[in-house]
Amino acid sequence: MAAQSFLEQRLDASTWPIAVGDLVVLLAFLLVGTAQHRPTLSPVDVLMTEPLAFVNAAAPFIIGWLIAAPLIGAYSPGGGSAPNSSIPLAIRSWIPAAVIGLAIRATPFIEGGVELAFAAVIIVGGAVVLAVWRFIYFKLR
Repeated sequence: MAAQSFLEQRLDASTWPIAVGDLVVLLAFLLVGTAQHRPTLSPVDVLMTEPLAFVNAAAPFIIGWLIAAPLIGAYSPGGGSAPNSSIPLAIRSWIPAAVIGLAIRATPFIEGGVELAFAAVIIVGGAVVLAVWRFIYFKLR
């Protein structure tokens, strides 16, 4: 039997519903956050009238998630099988993902900057939405 690669050990195909849900809730969280900075626009209005502003805001954190989640094991065998393992893995994955996203935002290539309050909201808010989503997923499953 051949040894599994590092990523094969970290990615379980049966976790795809969780992965899709993670991306959806993170995008929704980031969309609501983007709309909060445009008080005259709803989240739908942001998507319709300022889609590049949303992409600019969301991309660093989605990139961070796509890097950190597989490395930390958010979709590993067992990581998607029960809330007592899945939820902590999501939170442990989000923290470095958010740090990566914040580091990307700190570059001159991305608008927005990195304020301490913003960093706290991103880290805590992202962890909460991922935990709630995964909790609901396992309750409905």
